[in-house]
Amino acid sequence: MTSKVLSLGQCAADSFAIKQTIEATFDVEVVGVDTLSEAMAQLKDERFSLILVNRILDRDGASGLSCIEQIQNRDGGTPIMLVSNLAGAQKQALTAGAVPGFGKAELNEPKTLTQLHSYLTRRDVEK
Repeated sequence: MTSKVLSLGQCAADSFAIKQTIEATFDVEVVGVDTLSEAMAQLKDERFSLILVNRILDRDGASGLSCIEQIQNRDGGTPIMLVSNLAGAQKQALTAGAVPGFGKAELNEPKTLTQLHSYLTRRDVEK
C-alpha cells in the first residue's frame, strides 16, 4: 500500500517539483492542499507518513510556523518538515516540534532525499 505525504501551502511550481521528485523517488502519493483548514480536514480523514509545510503559505500568506504548531497540537504523531531555505526558520520549526526540513533549492540534493528516506520508503528502482 502506498503511503501519503501531505504538502501544505506550496506555490504551483514548487508543488509540482515536490510531487514529481518525491513520487519518483519514494513509494508515496503527494496530496497538496493550500490552507491550514484543508490540511486539518485531510488529517481528520486520512493517515499521512509525512507533512511538508511551506514557510509562508502561497494561497493566503499564513505563517507555516503557526501551521506547524497548530497541526502539532491536533496531530502530534505525524512528522512535519518545514520547506524553507532560511536557516532561522528551520530552527524555529524545530522548536515548534517539526523534524529537520529542507529548502526548495535543496529538493534534489542527496542530503534531502536521505532526510525524506527517514520517513518514506524508497521505490524499488530495479523493477
